[in-house]
Amino acid sequence: MDITLIIYISMAMFVLGIIGILIRRNAFILFLSIELMLNAANLLFVAFSTFWGNQTGLIWVFFVLVVAAAEAAVGLAIMIHLFRAKRVVDIDQFNLLKG
Repeated sequence: MDITLIIYISMAMFVLGIIGILIRRNAFILFLSIELMLNAANLLFVAFSTFWGNQTGLIWVFFVLVVAAAEAAVGLAIMIHLFRAKRVVDIDQFNLLKG
C-alpha cells in the first residue's frame, strides 16, 4: 500500500475530527472527534514507522493510546457527573465549571 494513500486517509480522519469539534455541540460527539483525531495521528505514526523501518513510531502510538484512554476515562466521568446534574449533553449548557 502506498504511503501517500495512508497520509490522505489520515488527513481526512483528522479533518473530520476538527469538523466534528467545530460544528457539533454535543459532548459525546466532541469526545468522539478528539478520539478520531488521535487515531489519525496514530495511523500516521504506524505508517511512517513501517515505511522507514523504525520502531520508534510504534512506541509513540502506545503513549498516544494511553493518553487517549486516560482522556476518555476522565472526560466520560466528568460528562456523566454533569449529565446527572443538568440532564443535557449540550456543551453550551455546561457553565457549572465557571468560577
